[in-house]
Amino acid sequence: MTDHDQWSHRHTHGVDHGHSHGHNHREGLRGVITEIFAPHSHDAADSLDNALESSAAGIRAVKLSLLVLGITAIVQIVIVVLSGSIALAADTVHNFSDALTAVPLWIAFALSTKAATRRYTYGFGRAEDLAGLFVVAMITMSAIIAGYEAITRLIHPQPITNVGWVALAGVVGFIGNEWVALYRIRVGRRIGSAALVADGLHARTDGFTSLAVLFAAGGVALGFPLADPIIGLLITVAILAVLRTAVRDVFRRLLDGVDPELIDTAEATLAARPGVRSVRSVRMRWIGHRLHADAELDIDRALSLAEAHRIAHDAEHDLIHAVPKLTTAMIHAYPADDTNAAELHRQGAESITPPRRQS
Repeated sequence: MTDHDQWSHRHTHGVDHGHSHGHNHREGLRGVITEIFAPHSHDAADSLDNALESSAAGIRAVKLSLLVLGITAIVQIVIVVLSGSIALAADTVHNFSDALTAVPLWIAFALSTKAATRRYTYGFGRAEDLAGLFVVAMITMSAIIAGYEAITRLIHPQPITNVGWVALAGVVGFIGNEWVALYRIRVGRRIGSAALVADGLHARTDGFTSLAVLFAAGGVALGFPLADPIIGLLITVAILAVLRTAVRDVFRRLLDGVDPELIDTAEATLAARPGVRSVRSVRMRWIGHRLHADAELDIDRALSLAEAHRIAHDAEHDLIHAVPKLTTAMIHAYPADDTNAAELHRQGAESITPPRRQS
């Protein structure tokens, strides 16, 4: 058994500790618009009390949003029946089918509550990221369909009947979908779920579609029938902007990307622990909406095994308290080599993850 194996320390905390972290939020009209299409990343936002509660919050968000979207669809169906508009019927069916994309996310949150097994030793949190891929695919499809329909109507204009009912359906669809979008994005940020945020962005694209229906109806009422395809093209561009944000967030999670500020916080916290000579490396990864860390520390080689273990334990405890949503951490303690400690320190300043020294 090497010194590294003897001094390694792993600890799991079921409790996340919320801390205040500074973020520069966008202000003014431009900031509001930017926040709609590219929501500010809150990887370091305050967390809920524990990982299980986070999963439960995600499930509640999916359930409630499905209920609201269901009510929205029912209202739209009533409007369809009263107006007799086939176009409205098709749009209502489209919105209802899109609402069902939350079901895979619901399943993923349920799976994340299951305990790890000998085969899936990190648990089932990755199911959430896979559900995020499905959401991204649905947003992509929405953009393709919206663009195709807009171009088709531009080449072959189609009259819009029952303009008043069409406008009312657009208002109902926008209000329902935008409420769901805001709710999902807010909960997704709070629990650290990129997939739930992406699903909120998906609901926002449906809201954009309904808004396009409203504006198109207004344009037709004012005697400008080309307003329908032109607004459709603008909505397609808006959906592509939302898609870019969703793809960025979901694929960062799949590629184990984290906010560099989290690494900075972890390195500063570990380096400040008494007994730690230097921080060799810090690595973090998201597994669903839970954060895992691995850290390598250099400590005084003259310390006993018990003292080394205590330092590793205390360092892990500090790390759990300093980094939001961090639920597990593996701390590796190495006996420091005084002859090259300065070199290790220099390398640590130049790189977040310097090469490991052979034990």
